[in-house]
Amino acid sequence: MAKHKSEYICDNCGTLTGKWAGQCSGCGQWNTMKEHRSLSAAASSRHLGGYSGVVSPVQAIGSVELAEVARISTTMVEFDRVLGGGLVPGSVVLVGGDPGVGKSTCLLQVACALGPRHQVLYVSGEESPRQIAMSSQRLGLPQKGVLLLAETVVENILATAEEIKPPVLIIDSIQTMQVGALASAPGGVTQVREAAAMLTRFAKESGTAVFLVGHVTKSGDLAGPRVLEHIIDVVCYFEGNLDSRYRMLRAIKNRYGAVNELGIFAMTDQGLKEVSNPSAIFLSRSSEINPGSLVTALWEGSRPLLVEIQALVDESRAEIPRRLAVGLDNNRLAMLLAVLHRHGRLSTYNRDVFINVVGGVKVTETGADLAMLLAVASSLRNRALPADLVVFGEVGLAGEIRPVLNGQERLREAKKHGFRRAVLAKANAPKEKIDGLEIHAVNKLEQALAILEKPSAVSRSQLA
Repeated sequence: MAKHKSEYICDNCGTLTGKWAGQCSGCGQWNTMKEHRSLSAAASSRHLGGYSGVVSPVQAIGSVELAEVARISTTMVEFDRVLGGGLVPGSVVLVGGDPGVGKSTCLLQVACALGPRHQVLYVSGEESPRQIAMSSQRLGLPQKGVLLLAETVVENILATAEEIKPPVLIIDSIQTMQVGALASAPGGVTQVREAAAMLTRFAKESGTAVFLVGHVTKSGDLAGPRVLEHIIDVVCYFEGNLDSRYRMLRAIKNRYGAVNELGIFAMTDQGLKEVSNPSAIFLSRSSEINPGSLVTALWEGSRPLLVEIQALVDESRAEIPRRLAVGLDNNRLAMLLAVLHRHGRLSTYNRDVFINVVGGVKVTETGADLAMLLAVASSLRNRALPADLVVFGEVGLAGEIRPVLNGQERLREAKKHGFRRAVLAKANAPKEKIDGLEIHAVNKLEQALAILEKPSAVSRSQLA
């Protein structure tokens, strides 16, 4: 009989200890340490699909053969972009997101698109094969080459996969999978971690590309231990509000490509459709010029993206004024408002400040700093900025405007969409003049704020 030993694992972060404690040493949460009986190391390797024990030879790094890996195209250009150019054989990809955001729909479309060229085994622990077949029929997807399996025991799934040897394996979802050799309930920290480890070992040994669907918690984190993200190769998250038709797939970890790559999709009655020109979608602005509205150029992965930033500054009647940023970091907003007060001589200490990135995009870079402050100043002074103006640049604590990466590509994207003026850091200014684009290169925040005083900025009274 296999020997068992008692261990204690944190339900919140997955920290493993040999004895119980009231407070987890990893995350600091109380009463989260739960006992579970694990197999010994030898039994774990035997029952959980461990390696054969063959020792790999030591190699010099210069002697390693670097044959180019042939990627598998998912036939969805935006999905391939997020994966780094396509699906790598033997890789493990986690697709996470809120319930109903489109994870299963996206992978079902990928499975049916790959089926005619590469056999796909779709394993569902939540839906029956009948439900999946009805969904594919409703979406009008081809069904050739897609095999369905309703199973939750990982050992049975791997036995079937070893027999069929599919190039692509989809697990929907990892929270419903359970390892038969463990006594804990499905969805727990131990089950999720061991199931992901077994599937990862199978992918590396067989060369099968594995997709894992993962649910998220109310706080937006992946349900289960954070160690799951360290085991796998690619981590993608679906972003976007459920009441919006647009979905954004962002890679936050990718061993085969760039991180923070963004793919844009539109949810339709025929499933997820790719958006080839996302800047045009996020720039569907009102024909009326309003104070507090401004366009900035972001850099997402390997391409520029134009989005609109809106600011609303209003008199506060509360003892502590509110600071709310949707799509931006609240802490960074508070810091930039202090810079605006110190170096721009515009105070908001007695006013509520609200910032919103239109379209549900989450800004993860500092290139939107200058646009954010100009939008706040525009709303505070009730002076609308020109509709053909684009702004980008990082703002330092001394009020200096710092350059950002790929400034020339951002300018070209802005010109392509009809923008005629640009405010940016002096270090990002192009060496040669760009026809049809007026460049305002600034070093200090005061120079950028001076644009509001020019005749091109229109006050609300003038608009009326």
